[in-house]
Amino acid sequence: MGFEHLDFAVILLQIVLIDLLLGGDNAVVIALACRKLPPQRQKKAIILGTFGAIVARVVLLIIAVQLLALPWLKVVGGLLLLWIGFKLVSNEEEETTVDSDSRLWKTVLTITLADVVMSLDNVLAVAAAGNGNVWLVSFGVLISIPVIMMGSKLVLKLLTRFPFIVTLGGALIGWIAGSMLVSDPALQHLTGHLAWLHWVAGAAGALLVMGYGVGRRALKV
Repeated sequence: MGFEHLDFAVILLQIVLIDLLLGGDNAVVIALACRKLPPQRQKKAIILGTFGAIVARVVLLIIAVQLLALPWLKVVGGLLLLWIGFKLVSNEEEETTVDSDSRLWKTVLTITLADVVMSLDNVLAVAAAGNGNVWLVSFGVLISIPVIMMGSKLVLKLLTRFPFIVTLGGALIGWIAGSMLVSDPALQHLTGHLAWLHWVAGAAGALLVMGYGVGRRALKV
């Protein structure tokens, strides 16, 4: 592959560490999406959702630089992620008439879609660490799968025990959505000189999703 053994090991370690550090938010999304499934379906949803997310991330890695250069993509991605955040914190129970298989695949689709949007920025760091070697980058991403899955199961247990974490998870998704939206290349001429806008937009996104979740629950009381 054109690398010395030591270089290969160092680069692979960098990729795994970056992916694990950036995978924390993915574990939260997986847990939030799975929490309404019956316990016997949660494990299957985590496995399928993680697999779909990893495949989507590898595809994004291949086209990362070209993809992120497209104007308005991050704006659309940020708005889509906000919608996913609203959906995850709304605390709406699925209707009992919806069959279990349908709920499972809706959950898997939500996980994969959220990961695709959230990975738009993250894939650049991993791609840079891999020096353009797609096979090496893909291998590093695959190694991180078990840790992301275990992280999802841990967060899922915490959500069951401490329901307020759902709101915090939604805030994280909102923060990522707001920050992503204002970093779009099409808006750089307006936002490039405003260093603080990233933090303000992130906070606004977090408050928006949190407020939506709290408001929905208040109306149900």
